[in-house]
Amino acid sequence: MAGEEALQPAMFMLLYMLMKRRSDVNNANVQRRNEIQRRVRHRQYFFQRQRRIFMMLIARSSRCTCCCRTRAWTNIQSTDWWERVVMNEFEPCDWLEKFRMSKDTFFFICNKLKPKLARQDTHFRPALPLEKRVAVALWRLATNVEYRTISVLFGVGRSTVCKCVRDVCHAIVSLLKPLYLQEPSEHEFEDMARLFNNRWGFPHCVGAVDSLHLSIIAPSQYTVDYWNSKCWHSVVLQGVVNGLGQFWDVCAGMPGSTEDVTILQNSTLWGTASEGGLSPEPPKQFMGRPLKYFLLGDAAYPLQSWLLKSYPESRDLTPRQLKFNYRLNRARSVIENAFLRLKARWQCLHKRNDCSLDLVPTMILACCILHNVCEVHNDTFNEEWLEAVSQADFPQPCDIVPESTDHPEAEEVRSLLCDYFQQQQE
Repeated sequence: MAGEEALQPAMFMLLYMLMKRRSDVNNANVQRRNEIQRRVRHRQYFFQRQRRIFMMLIARSSRCTCCCRTRAWTNIQSTDWWERVVMNEFEPCDWLEKFRMSKDTFFFICNKLKPKLARQDTHFRPALPLEKRVAVALWRLATNVEYRTISVLFGVGRSTVCKCVRDVCHAIVSLLKPLYLQEPSEHEFEDMARLFNNRWGFPHCVGAVDSLHLSIIAPSQYTVDYWNSKCWHSVVLQGVVNGLGQFWDVCAGMPGSTEDVTILQNSTLWGTASEGGLSPEPPKQFMGRPLKYFLLGDAAYPLQSWLLKSYPESRDLTPRQLKFNYRLNRARSVIENAFLRLKARWQCLHKRNDCSLDLVPTMILACCILHNVCEVHNDTFNEEWLEAVSQADFPQPCDIVPESTDHPEAEEVRSLLCDYFQQQQE
């Protein structure tokens, strides 16, 4: 018994060494197989890469030199449609209907966007022409059709369509916003006030402000924030237009549940106007007293010395107050018409927008800039486009702020204008 007990440690040690040896052999076999598989995959990838390059070179060398340069995998018929039909055979009415602008304006925009959108050809494939990239983006903004449809139409990949829309929208905001959508100067404010008075009969007014809810696909995060009071998902566009319906201030992208007054108070417009940035120093004289320029709003905004709204509807309103409401509502129609023309021209703002949420504010701002470009260049607006937006698929929320938020001094300005309109009537 004593001898067997003495042999047990040796037996355990021998068994341990045998098991460890077997484990080391198995591990070595596994590592050897993994290394063989890695080398096989690497070799397959190398041969596949060589084959792709070889096939591309064959396709590149076999193309006829007299034909237009296109990608080897591009649909020839679609490419022919763009290069022959659109560029050579489109009539002015076709350009207006498909791209919502004239041919001259289209090439003007292409020339302005060239610093950010121009691309160079590579050894493997030619770059997509600048004009075609802009056309792809404008087609998307004007029709809101699926990327797949535009891909077939222009003979490019769906990912290329998505990239064109994103790049062109960012380029428009970067290069055209300083030219067509910026805060007016003191001299421009004076011209705007004169225009509003001559066109709408409302003195000392430099613009009308309002908000527009635009439908979006429900986002994956913070879904409740984008659910507005009319029970659909939206983002909000706050815009200010002059007497011609051209935007000079835009704040876009706030969630649909945000109230109009909150958007206004968090925009740069509130800070600029509250500090007197809308008026020259000293203010212009009106009815024997200095009066600053102001904007026109609706019941969703608080009454301020620089932001006027109509008197609340009531049977107790005096004739002078009713006259004021009529003149203000008539002048405010300029921004309602501007929103209608904006949505009718760029239907991505009228239909439900399925773009990613990070692109939507830039797309909205780009559409407002393009609206100004078309208006400044006097491009024809087809009244038939309004039929598409006349039926409200998405009813707009209506916010009303309490009178307690009104500024006391603003009532004096509103009363002064009531006296002015009363004198005009007499």
